Amino acid sequence: MKKEEKTLVINELVEKLNANNKIYLADCSSLSVEKVNQFRRACFAKNVSVSVVKNTLLEKALEQAADSRLVELIPALKGATALIFTEVGNAPAKLIKEFRGKGDRPILKGAYVEETIYIGDNNLEALANIKSKNELIGEVIGLLQSPAQRVISALQNNAEKKEAA
Repeated sequence: MKKEEKTLVINELVEKLNANNKIYLADCSSLSVEKVNQFRRACFAKNVSVSVVKNTLLEKALEQAADSRLVELIPALKGATALIFTEVGNAPAKLIKEFRGKGDRPILKGAYVEETIYIGDNNLEALANIKSKNELIGEVIGLLQSPAQRVISALQNNAEKKEAA
């Protein structure tokens, strides 16, 4: 790869890193081509972007990214690296966990989710349990509706008792 091509790839990676605040790094190296393709299809179905990148190019892109905290992901760049972008913070972690039910790979190397850096596969469970924005909004709405529903139910029961008497 020529220097100009490397510069173009690095610039593209920097743009992607700057445009996303949910980034995962995974190791899919020992998976067969068929398994990698299955993983990519599963990611595509969940609107998750996956691409394999060279560690040296990704390291330079992480150094040039707008968010200086991304540099903390550099120690995780060993072996083959799959770069994963998503809109839903826990989607890749759930996909990795689900896919692992069939084997021991992919392995989570690191992640940058909701302005927090996670290094190592031991953080997979914590990342899978992060609630998405929509899940949190649903919980808040449910909590807000609960007292109002109880009041309405009590009023209806009271009215029914008066009508029966």
